[in-house]
Amino acid sequence: MEQKKDIDLLRVNKKSILFNNKELKAIETYCKKYRINNRSKFMREAVITSILRKYDEDYPTLF
Repeated sequence: MEQKKDIDLLRVNKKSILFNNKELKAIETYCKKYRINNRSKFMREAVITSILRKYDEDYPTLF
């Protein structure tokens, strides 16, 4: 069971994203200002945080 969990957590799926010049400059400036060296981790966390926030907003409530 633990072996299965480890395999599921491996990052083997790749996605590409394109930015225009202004967007890329903003990302570069942000990363430099906040000393972000691992941009892959930064992008991954930003995307997942956005998704989880939206899931939380869309969660049905009783009241």
